[in-house]
Parts: sequence; structure tokens; C-alpha cells
Amino acid sequence: MIFTLMEQKKNFHSAILEFAYFPTYDKSIEFLANNLADREEWEFTDAKRPKYSILKNYLEHIFRKVKDENKIAYTSDNSYACFNTGLVTKNLEEIFAFFEEHRKPNNVQKASPFCFKAFLRESDYQLLKVFPGNLPDIANFFQRPEDLIFNPSCKLIPQIDHIIEDNIDRFPAHMQGLGSDEIRRRLEGAINEVKKKVKTNYKIAVPQYYNNKIQLLLPLCLTPGSPNPDLALVTHKLSQDTYTARTCLTLKMAYNNARLIVKPQSDWLKP
Repeated sequence: MIFTLMEQKKNFHSAILEFAYFPTYDKSIEFLANNLADREEWEFTDAKRPKYSILKNYLEHIFRKVKDENKIAYTSDNSYACFNTGLVTKNLEEIFAFFEEHRKPNNVQKASPFCFKAFLRESDYQLLKVFPGNLPDIANFFQRPEDLIFNPSCKLIPQIDHIIEDNIDRFPAHMQGLGSDEIRRRLEGAINEVKKKVKTNYKIAVPQYYNNKIQLLLPLCLTPGSPNPDLALVTHKLSQDTYTARTCLTLKMAYNNARLIVKPQSDWLKP
């Protein structure tokens, strides 16, 4: 469902842009990032100019989740709609996306049912006069808080062949030309190292949401001498005492996924 949907141009289908017409989409996103929401980095550091790609990815998938959970609020006559973005202002006021019925031109047979009006604080009169007592709740990504924490007493068994064969294009460019034995050695070494690290510091495991499940991301340092990770190993619970790992993500993919739950508070996963 999630990773890099906003980056995959082919076959990408935007649920939020089908739901609503945005007269000034990019400006609305820029306003939300810079003037309304509590400040954080919404673009990757290697971008030449800010396009707020992380925020756009976040809103797309938050919308999909609240839609699945029936947490989009509508007025009785369907003239207005809103949903909780899961974001807050610097003073911790919740922020909502507010829409009104899209009055389509007569010559347009198919168009979005709603038109985006604004991102609004919970206390905004424009929002409260339409939804005085039934503002929707935030999306719910997990049922058990313990799923967000790596259990260091569990075994971690990776599927090395699958990780390499299915994800070689995600490995650093300088590694892709190496022989398969050398790639395997580096990958096994990085996984063994992170196994030791996570046993002494469970906080390095960052939760992400994918396929309606919580998974945990671990940093893989594959480049000799570099203190920075090259990839994120995706782990999930196989049983009560065992984690497995079948894939890895680029750090951009990992950050996009992790940001759906909460802003990652880690030393290694940065935008």
C-alpha cells in the first residue's frame, strides 16, 4: 500500500485528488507546511527546491486510512466534508482538511465530488459552524503499543537471498557492481552488527506502517568506514519469539513510511 507511491509515477492513483478538486494544490501544501503545522522537515535534504514531497505522501495515505476507517465527516446534505490530518499547530491544536461540495460546470460529466477549501485549526469558526460537535478523530495505525518497540529477547532471522535478489536496485550504487559473494558478506555483516545494537538499544528500531501492519525498521551500514546507514531492514514478527526480514528500503522510502505513524525520533532515519 505505502512505500513510494508518491514517487512511482506509473500507475499512481491519488485517492485524495479523486475525492476533491484542489484549486491551488501546491500553495495549499506550502501554507500547511510553513504557516499552520508545527514545523518539521517535509522535503528530503537532497532536493534542489522544496516540493514538500514527504507532506504530500503523508496526506495521501492519511486520507486513505481515514477513508478506510470511515473517519471522514460529512454534513447531512453532503454539502461539506472534513477529516483530521493528524497534524497539529505549534500550540498542539489539531488541523483538519475542510471541503465543500464541488459545483461542477455543466459540460463536465465526471469530476471530484468535493472542492478543497482550506486546512483549518480545530477552533476555526469556519469549521465549527459546519461541524459543531462531530469533528472526526485521527487515523488509528496500531492496536497494541508494544508492537512499536523491538523486543531484544527475540531472534532475528533474515532471508538473505530474498533481500538481495529482490532489492539489488536499492543498494548503494557503488555496491551494485560487486560480486554476489561480496554483497552477501557485507549484508550479513551489517545485519549481525545491527542485531547486537538493537539488543542494547531497542530505540534504534523505527516503526513503519505497511500492508495494514506495523513493521520495525533497522539501520544497515554497508559502506566500510561510513557512520551512516545505507538501507533500512524491514522486520516483522513471525512468532512470539522471532522476527524475520524479507526486504530492505532506501532511507527515503523508509522515512515516508515511518512518518505516517509519527515523526521519527531517531538518530539515523532523517529526511
